[in-house]
Amino acid sequence: MAKINGNEIRPGNVLEHDGGLWAAVKVDHVKPGKGGAFAQVEMRNLRNGSKLNERFRSADKVERVRLEQKDQQFLYESDGMLVFMDTETYEQIELSSELLGERRPFLQDGMTIVVEFYDDEALNATLPQKVTCVVVETEPVVKGQTAANSFKPAILDNGVKVMVPPFVAQDEKVIINTEAMEYSERA
Repeated sequence: MAKINGNEIRPGNVLEHDGGLWAAVKVDHVKPGKGGAFAQVEMRNLRNGSKLNERFRSADKVERVRLEQKDQQFLYESDGMLVFMDTETYEQIELSSELLGERRPFLQDGMTIVVEFYDDEALNATLPQKVTCVVVETEPVVKGQTAANSFKPAILDNGVKVMVPPFVAQDEKVIINTEAMEYSERA
């Protein structure tokens, strides 16, 4: 593990601090009128999700942790646990479905996701940025309703509600951005 100075912390860095693993969410560099400059860092605990605000001076040394990223293929769900298979070693692991949070409905059979590991502990899972879904229910197109930014509600095949443009019809495939959880384009 590499030690870095307090002023080298960037958003997305994973740090070992106070015996826990923390991801830097927001970093503000502050130069007060009196005293030395410091970095105000908002961190999220990777194990329990708690948040912490901490100040690091440039002289402070912090342990930066590198997480190993592995591609895992989703196999099935059982009792709130998601079962994945390593695409290289064919080793299977179980992860809690809470790891994906509100993006869980976008996980599809056979989908490959990126899981971040610290030693043998899975800490984070990332879905592909774009996922194809089918619109199962939406309002019909109203002729003449071509306002610039008019969107209508739609329910996808995974039960998630999103706003789609007026031209999207029922049983049509659409591409959803999983980061913003919104309509991206037609499939």
